[in-house]
Formats: sequence, structure tokens, C-alpha cells
Amino acid sequence: MFVTVDMSRLTVAAPVDKMEQILRICSDMGCVHLEEYGNFEDGIGIGQAIDSHSANSVSNLLTKVRGVNAHYSPNNLKGPKSVSEVQKMINSGFEEIVDQGLAFADVVRDAEAEIESKGEQLAILKRIEPLNIPLDLLTSTEYLEVYVSESSKSKTIYNTLVQEMGKDVEVHAESNVIAIACLSKHATDVQLILSSKNARAIQVPNGVGSPSEVISSLEKEIAKLVITVKKNIALGDSWVANHGRDLVIMEEYLTREDAIFTAPTLCAVSKQAFAIDAWVPTENASDVKSALSSLASHVEIKEHVEDHHHAEGEHHASPPIALENGVVSEPFELLVDLMGRPKYGTFDPTLMLMMTFPLIYGMILGDWGYGLIILMLAKWLGSKPFAVDPIAKNGITILTWMGVWCIIWGIIFAEGFGFIWDGKDGASGPTIWFIKDFYSWTYNTFHVPETVATLTGLTGLHMPFHRAVDGYGLQEYLLLSIYIGVLHLFSGFIIGFVNVYRAHGLPAAFFEKGSWMMILIGGFMQCRNMVSGYNDLFDFQIWTVLLLVGVVSLIIGLAIFEKFGWIGGLIMGPIETFGLLANTLSYLRIMAVGVAGVKIAEISISMGWEMMWSGGVLSFIVGLILFIFIQIFAFALGILSPSIHAIRLHFVEWMSKFYDGSGVIFNPLGGRTLHAERESQSTGQ
Repeated sequence: MFVTVDMSRLTVAAPVDKMEQILRICSDMGCVHLEEYGNFEDGIGIGQAIDSHSANSVSNLLTKVRGVNAHYSPNNLKGPKSVSEVQKMINSGFEEIVDQGLAFADVVRDAEAEIESKGEQLAILKRIEPLNIPLDLLTSTEYLEVYVSESSKSKTIYNTLVQEMGKDVEVHAESNVIAIACLSKHATDVQLILSSKNARAIQVPNGVGSPSEVISSLEKEIAKLVITVKKNIALGDSWVANHGRDLVIMEEYLTREDAIFTAPTLCAVSKQAFAIDAWVPTENASDVKSALSSLASHVEIKEHVEDHHHAEGEHHASPPIALENGVVSEPFELLVDLMGRPKYGTFDPTLMLMMTFPLIYGMILGDWGYGLIILMLAKWLGSKPFAVDPIAKNGITILTWMGVWCIIWGIIFAEGFGFIWDGKDGASGPTIWFIKDFYSWTYNTFHVPETVATLTGLTGLHMPFHRAVDGYGLQEYLLLSIYIGVLHLFSGFIIGFVNVYRAHGLPAAFFEKGSWMMILIGGFMQCRNMVSGYNDLFDFQIWTVLLLVGVVSLIIGLAIFEKFGWIGGLIMGPIETFGLLANTLSYLRIMAVGVAGVKIAEISISMGWEMMWSGGVLSFIVGLILFIFIQIFAFALGILSPSIHAIRLHFVEWMSKFYDGSGVIFNPLGGRTLHAERESQSTGQ
């Protein structure tokens, strides 16, 4: 769960006539990741895609299915089908069905293109309509040049042409449009005059008759095309309603088949034999070996052991990265992949992201009213057809968790839609007896233990505490932000320590990551004691020793293990130490953004809600509009801003302490099975 899945190297050699059969078995196993073969010898080269009637049929049908799916965006809401059912669909003339959908799409696409073209002509004709000159007279000939231009200075252009060129031109001007006819020998003079007045040339479309007549004809043609588009869209919608599920299933199946036929391009092939270089999860290794042994002349599976101490310049293949998380945490792999897959054998942060990301987001927004809206939004999105897509499904799950934690923190803060709901004097929200009793009970029941309160400075921490009110929770909110930041960063350094220890041993782990842990704790406690009034900032104490040891260890780590050299270590050590201070203070954005959100929501109350009840119908209407508008703005900002800052705190501040996102995603031949089940799955084997 906390580390990447163990991988084993698979090497297969077999007669070339067994290639398709072996590749198909690898695809059916669903756990074989092919690597591009690189150990070439004389007589061995890269294979070519399988050229057969089946391969060509699959490729052609896949092209059609992808085209029609791109146009209609179908969904599968009824679950998968077995491979045998899909094959039966193909043999029953599924390609003809696809051709029907393509025909509807082609008609719509062609008609829309024609509508766009005629629309452009129509726009031009309406610009030149004031001239009321037949289009054929506005077309240049071998000896006669005709210019049609648009300018706010058309009258000036007209007068200039008449004065300077007289009978050498024929000019007609109406509104802002001017038409000029002249012999070819006068064309340059006319162009110079038009250019000097910044006239814009109009490309007159071909046609016969006056602009008004052509406009009328085009409008009728466009109307007919619109009817054609609507008709074929309706036919296409009906068609995709009947066949959409099968289209989604078919694309997945054909993609898997196409991957089998093109897989030889990743293999080493000679005239008699071929070889496969691949990866399989170690837990599947024995099953894969058993499935291939009867066909292949050689099958070798060796568990990968990461060697971090090989000679410089040596290349060691790194396994692809598969993650193994439970149903609850798996959706948060979506966030992990935004930073790239973790390096093989290192920490998988998915579970921790599941716990800390929505928690920090909720702490920033902290309004149960907005949290309820987020939950309803997630529920609504989950009801949409696109929600069956794994990426969309994971995103909706993350959004749900964000809403839940927003509600939890909103209850702690007693905040809902910007109102304070604790029922005490001065509360902006309605006074509801059971809410008032609930918060009276929590306020008198839950206390920070005295020792902890004294140690942390959270002596005024109660439930509820009002995070945006000085003396009633603001200080505690600030301190909680810093404490969360320190704990978050410290956990990152612990993970980094373990990663380096596994890769390079204890000394490297101590100097590269242990130094940071000492600097963080020592520096934090030094500053904490200063803020609490126990010591001045530069007073010598035990935490000073820890801080100095950490800095010295960091310099050694940079000089020796990070290969900066002693001069580089001495320069970069202190600089990096102050960088950690910036990392820690960055968590103050939890408090800053949270308070800013509260104040924006409070504006809706002071400007809108209070105006509603100030008296008069007009005040009520204006106040209601202001209240709703500011609430919508506050909610939209509450979705966007806390998300950005929560992501930044994880990706920039936390994961930078341990994460290497250079891993390649594990991509088994044939891909994941979502819609077209392999027979072993559909039969329950």
C-alpha cells in the first residue's frame, strides 16, 4: 500500500510462428508490460506489425469506431460484455451499424460546413447590399478591374477619385461601401487612393443577380441545410441511444486487439524466432510462466532488485510503476499522477494524500453550507453519463471527500454560508435552540489538556472557535496552520529518510534527510519559545544545538552525498536552511486564505442580508440580489482558491521533500479491462 508494486523481469524466446498466440496470452493475462527490446545481435531486428486479414479488419473497424465515438461521445451505463459477445457482434455485421452512424455524422459535418460557408457569403452580401449592383458587374474581367471596399470615408474616397481621375473611373458609393471600376492601366492609381484612406477590401462572392436576390436565395438554402442538420442529429441521437454501449465496448476490445497485432514492433525478431522483454508484477509471475511455458522455448522470470550502487555510466532498466491501493484511497492516485509516478521501490503517497489533502482543503474553506453544496455537486456530477469514466469517477470521489471535510471543519468553526451559527450573542446566524445547546455542550466539554495547551499555546482552543475574530480563535487558527505545516513537512522528511536509507544506507539518509529534520524541529522550537516569551530568538538553548547540528549535517550532506563540494555545501547549506523557513511559513496560507474567504462571505451578510430586513420591498429585492451574488462569488472562489493552495502545499512544500516522479506508468499489453471482459473474468475463473 505504501510502496510501489514489486516487479519481475520477464524474458521469453519462442518460434516466430507462435508470436501472435503468445502475445494474445500476454494480453489475456492483463499483467504483462512489454518493453522495447534492446539487446540486438546479428540477424535479429525489430519486428513488424502483424499483416493479416484479421489485423487489417481490426485496424479498419477501429478507425471507424474511434471516428464515430469522437463525434457522438457514447457511454456505457449497463456494464461490460464478454469477449465472445463482442466477437459475435462483429460477425453479425457491426461494421454496417457503425457505417450508419458515420453517415449521419458525415451529413451533419458537411451540412454545417456548407452553412458556415454560405453564412460567410451572406455576411459579405449584406455589407454590399446598399450598392444594389448585380454581382456579375462587381467581378473583374480581362480588361476591367473592379474594386469593392468598405470605409467610413467612402464619400471622401468618392470625391477624390472623381476629382483626380475623372472619366477614367466609374464610382458608386452607398453608406460605407464603395464600388470602383476602371481599366487595368488605372488600377495602381485606384489602389493607392484606397490605401491612403485605409479602405478595407471586400471579396465579393460569385453569383448572378442583385445582392438582395442572392441573399434571399442563400437564406432559403441555409434554412434547408439547418433542417438537414437537425434531422440527422436526431437520427444520430436515436442511433447512439441504441448502440452507444456497444460502441464503447467495441473500441476497448478493438484497441486491445490492435495492440496485439502491433506488439511485434516491441519485440526482437529473426527468421526463426522472436524474443520478448517485459515486466510483470511479482505476485503474477508464476501464473504468467505457467501460461507461456508450453509454447515458448525459453521463459525466464527474475524478481527485480534495485541496485543503487552500480558503476557510473551503466544503464539498468527500471521497472514500470504500478500502485496498489484500497477502494477508498485509489481515487487519489489521480493526484499522485499529476506529479508523475513515484520511482520504483519508493513511497507511494496516495493514502496520505487521501487523508491530508481534503483535510487541509476543508480547513481553508471551513463552511458546512458550502460543503453541502460541494457534496450535492459531486452527487449531480456522479449521475452524469461521463461519470463512468475512471478519471471522472476518481475526480468526483475526491470532490466528495473535499465536501465532507469542509462540513467537518464548518461544524468546528460553526460557520455556514458565512453566518456564525453558535447561537451566542453577536452570532450572525439564526438562533436555533438545539444548535445553541450543542455548541454550549462542546464548549464546556472539550478542552485541550492543560499540559498540551501550555506547550502549544492553544489555551483558547474551544469548539467552536471563530477563526476570523481576534481573541476568539484567530490566534489559534494561525498556530494550527503552523503546527500542521511542521507536522506535514516532518512526515515528508521521514518518508524521504526511509527512501534514501533503502537506496543508499543510513549515513546518506542521516545527512540528506536527518539534517533537515533536526533543522525543522530545532528552528521551530527556537521560534516557538521566542513567540511564547520563554527566550529571546538568539538565546542559546538545547534547540539551538539541534539546529546547529542539523545545519552542519546538511553542509556535509550537500558536500559529499549531493556532490556540491565543500565550497558549494558551505554556500548552499545556510541558503537552503532559510528556504525551509519559507516552506514552513507557506502553510500560513491556510489561515490567510481561510480568513479572506470568511470576510468575503461576511460582506454578503453586511451588504445583502441585513439590507433585506432593513424595511421596504426595494431594500429586500436589492439586498437579496446582493446576498445571492456575493454568496455565489464566495462559493466559486471557495472551490478554486483553497484547491489551488491545498495542492501547492502538497506538491511544492511536502512532496518535494521525498518524491521522485520519474516512474513510468505500468501499462500491460491490452490495457485495463473496463468494458470488454476477458473470458476468464466473465466466467468467474
